[in-house]
Amino acid sequence: MSITLTHVRAAAAAIAGQLVRTPLVRCPALSQAMDADILMKLENLQASGSFKARGALNKMLSLSGAEREAGVIAMSAGNHAQGVAWHARRLGIAATIVMPRGTPFTKIERTEGLGARVVLEGETLTEAGQRAQELATEHGYAFIHPYDDPLVIAGQGTVGLEIQEDAPALDAILVPVGGGGLISGIAVAVKALSPATEILGVQCELYPSMKDALEGNPPRCGGQTIAEGIAVKDPGTLTRTIVRRHVAEILLAAEPAIERAAQMMIESHKLVAEGAAAAPLAALLADPARFKGRRVALVVSGGNMDGRLIASILLRGLARAGRIARLRIEIPDAPGMLARVAKLIGEGDGNIIEITHQRLFHDVPVKYTELDAVIETTSVTHVREIVEMLRRTGFPTRLLSNTAE
Repeated sequence: MSITLTHVRAAAAAIAGQLVRTPLVRCPALSQAMDADILMKLENLQASGSFKARGALNKMLSLSGAEREAGVIAMSAGNHAQGVAWHARRLGIAATIVMPRGTPFTKIERTEGLGARVVLEGETLTEAGQRAQELATEHGYAFIHPYDDPLVIAGQGTVGLEIQEDAPALDAILVPVGGGGLISGIAVAVKALSPATEILGVQCELYPSMKDALEGNPPRCGGQTIAEGIAVKDPGTLTRTIVRRHVAEILLAAEPAIERAAQMMIESHKLVAEGAAAAPLAALLADPARFKGRRVALVVSGGNMDGRLIASILLRGLARAGRIARLRIEIPDAPGMLARVAKLIGEGDGNIIEITHQRLFHDVPVKYTELDAVIETTSVTHVREIVEMLRRTGFPTRLLSNTAE
């Protein structure tokens, strides 16, 4: 089936008033730093936390009475599950979600909290999808694919319609790409209304499945990524065709760049953006010359991120900035030495967060010991000043771990 602007407009009419019409906001500080006009489409503000609710709702609204009575089923490791569960509960439709066995408990809990029945099956999303198809056949459930379905794609395309309504003269739109449903829908809508607008996809380097498929390369996916929402090994067949026709290029974002983009979204823009949603910003920051002087929109696709991961990203960001550092300090194993070191760090305006005093397991003379101290500082320069001050005072010190560049 060929998906057109007409299908996207029909989806927009069908779902109108049942989802958040998310804002497209300008980012003044980022725009100034990039010497460009940068805007963000905030799909992380959807009630379910991501754009996935759009396509799921459009698909469910197309079901017959008998299909609604039988219930729906989907395979997902996160956002699609919550989008389906959210609207299924609202529409009074029973929902079953098949998730891979390794899915984090928080995602399972959220999905069940929305009223869906969760089935854990398979080691990968593909295996979970196979089981979902089996259950659909066995019980007569309507299957809601996360991306390779015309109605789902049309629903996601409403993001593009809203962008065009709010900013009709964009030079480029950067969209995260997993299976390809979001970028396909956006591309169909935007290219029909603004052919000159460049549509650019962004994948994480560890899962470049759409890029590989378009270039005819064997898949080379694998590894742990912060952008699990786009860690898709098998892009869709429908989506692949649309992306080939309408998308200018698929860019790849490195893992450290995605992490830093997520940190920047929280600290500078006060937005929680999951790894997949931060990927467009990572790609933008990696190639500022390409976007200089242009008007560019970034699609912030979702904000469903585990609290522990948010904390880790922020702490690692503090370490990169020199705001937190871990020092290893060699001291004589004698009374008062620990207090003296603590006093010196305090005099240097450092704040000790934690300290470990270890005598037995370090490669130091028997009459010496080592301290591992985690301290708060103001900058990388400040860390270096404290290290040099300790060394000058007779305490050999080295930076144990620090991600500052």
